[in-house]
Amino acid sequence: MRILLANANTTEAVTEICAASARAAAAPGTEIVAVTPRFGPAVISSRAENAIAAHGLLETLAEHHAGCDAAILAVSYDTALAAARQLLPIPVIGMTEAACLAACLLGGRFGLVTFSSPDLYREVIAGHGLAARLSGIAVVAASPYDAASDPDGVAAKVTEAARGLAADGADAVLLGGAALAGMGGRIQKDVPVPLVDGIAAAVKFAEGLVALGLPKPQAGGFAAPRNRPSLGLGDALTAMLKRP
Repeated sequence: MRILLANANTTEAVTEICAASARAAAAPGTEIVAVTPRFGPAVISSRAENAIAAHGLLETLAEHHAGCDAAILAVSYDTALAAARQLLPIPVIGMTEAACLAACLLGGRFGLVTFSSPDLYREVIAGHGLAARLSGIAVVAASPYDAASDPDGVAAKVTEAARGLAADGADAVLLGGAALAGMGGRIQKDVPVPLVDGIAAAVKFAEGLVALGLPKPQAGGFAAPRNRPSLGLGDALTAMLKRP
């Protein structure tokens, strides 16, 4: 099985962090193909950057999905998830969607630790129909760059924030941010509730969907677009939109 892991920002270090987490979670025989967009924001932290990143991500998926059995969006805003799910002929999993669903299987309410943009996360979680399950969001004073350059310092801050969310009633805590992928295993012993890694959860959901062998919808809102003209897009994305 081959799973495409597509970052939505152009920071290669974040792609590498997510790829390491995905490979650690993958079953024997599952290959992780990690890719970074050719263009877009370095790190997404605003609605404008998220919209720009959606284009770069769709181009990346169109260029690299061939030969893969599923795709994971390695971006915690689940950027362009609905569009990618409609466009691609394979299952597409958003990392925060996967983390939310996994947390719902572990308890009643979940919290989220992240670096910034709590309003965007609330919108993402509400979009998945799970706003009532969110107990709270904790923002740590760090950045995705710090997670790569000072993982121990960021881990200490995330631990403190996760413990606070647990004390406030969270039955599980999501690590919100692609740069936090893999950190749960390092600090789980210091947090009294499960820490859910969105990349790891997405890998297991992707493997499960591929094993189920369900077909791509041919009707409804997620049937692939066909015969759609465009201008100025990359060759691979143009070809996918023009399919007869």
